[in-house]
Amino acid sequence: LVDPPDGTKEFVNRRTDFTVNIALVRHGVPEVGVVFAPCTGRFFSGRAGTAEAIDVDGDYRIAGRRPITVRAGGTPLAVVASRSHNTPETEAFIRDLGATEIVSIGSSLKFCLLAAAEADVYPRFGRTMEWDTAAGDAVLRAAGGMTRTLDGQPLVYGKRNQATDTDFANPYFIATGKGVEV
Repeated sequence: LVDPPDGTKEFVNRRTDFTVNIALVRHGVPEVGVVFAPCTGRFFSGRAGTAEAIDVDGDYRIAGRRPITVRAGGTPLAVVASRSHNTPETEAFIRDLGATEIVSIGSSLKFCLLAAAEADVYPRFGRTMEWDTAAGDAVLRAAGGMTRTLDGQPLVYGKRNQATDTDFANPYFIATGKGVEV
């Protein structure tokens, strides 16, 4: 799946937190993901067992790589949430969670902040499509995190191939680092 750009509202409003996402999905699972924020140079990749933050130079050439992994959980919790698609359900969830830090950002960077141990929880109680989430979800899974639907099931991709699905929309979900209970 390719999403150029993810974070369309951020892109249109000339913000810097939009991304280009590329994911390889096999049998409903995002196995490989690449997320690049061209304005900030933040670049993440993930595949089974390996998640990295990639440093780029001024000409966007790879200058270095650092392994990343999710935080181990605990308290206080830092929540990352959508800048452009906040909902009353999201606000209530964050309030009930007792989060001490809230980072509002656009695009699939939310998954990457969890993967890089910069946040603990990403709740999404609004519409997203598979191309919005697959690459970031792959990076998060590779870093030891997970994305679950509200009934606790892993987010599944390629749903339109099933007779009961009408589009590629995701159900509401919560993405977390390792050991984070919500």
